[in-house]
Amino acid sequence: MTVQPKPSYDTACSANSNPPSGSEFPTLKILAVLAPLFVVLVFVAVLLWPRIFISIPPGQAGVLFRFFTGTRTDYVYPAGLHIIPPWDTMNFYEIRNQITMHRFHVLSKQGLEVKLELAIRYRPVVEQLGLLHQRIGPDYAFRVLVPQTESVLRRELGAYTAEDIYTNADGVLDKAITLARRELGRNHVQGEDILIRTVTLPDKVKTAIEDKLTQRELLQSYAFRLNAAEQEAERLRDEARGIRDYQARVDETLNDRLLQHTGIRATREVAGSENSSVILLGSGKDGLPMIPGGR
Repeated sequence: MTVQPKPSYDTACSANSNPPSGSEFPTLKILAVLAPLFVVLVFVAVLLWPRIFISIPPGQAGVLFRFFTGTRTDYVYPAGLHIIPPWDTMNFYEIRNQITMHRFHVLSKQGLEVKLELAIRYRPVVEQLGLLHQRIGPDYAFRVLVPQTESVLRRELGAYTAEDIYTNADGVLDKAITLARRELGRNHVQGEDILIRTVTLPDKVKTAIEDKLTQRELLQSYAFRLNAAEQEAERLRDEARGIRDYQARVDETLNDRLLQHTGIRATREVAGSENSSVILLGSGKDGLPMIPGGR
């Protein structure tokens, strides 16, 4: 009887293990390639997320700069979330009212220096933000707003005296401000208001102007009092003329019969009084009768 030898452990293991088929190798290779690529895509997405998803806060608007075609001037992006290509750029603009302070000096008609302090309230024209960004830029307040306002005020006020500017004679400051606001509108900026906070003159000029104004007010007060006195004198003259005309009319109609009739009426009234005790004696041939009265 022939005895078969038992297989060894290594031989049994090698006989039980199945080698991988040829179709599993490409799948493993694809996964090995896609895994790093997926990690790269996720990293790029996270990196470019702020450039793709743009959130414009309240009170602001956006102007899009396209990498290939330039600034978009036909549309202004409102507040909210917007999706743009990562190679484009969104520029933000404050569309609320803003204020800037500015000081400068103006040479008057006589060559005197007048210092002005302005408070300029402004905001961009929302519908023209694209043109504003394309032609001027985000720092339009320093490029256009302040220089344009100063230039207009210098030109307009330079034709007036220091006193006219200081007292705003004939509304010279108001006219200059209106013209400055109109000029700002041509540069896509709306000047809500231009307030002149202070007007400063040299001390001697200021003192002379104030003294002149004081004397002018005193003269007007004196003229007012003189006019009132003249009107009162005219009133008294009219009153005197009225009294004179009245007396002249009475003198024309006064005669003896009227006086006698008036005297009789007065006598009867006195005699009819309960508290009177009077005796009236007549005088002359046409004198009043003697009428005892009272009790």
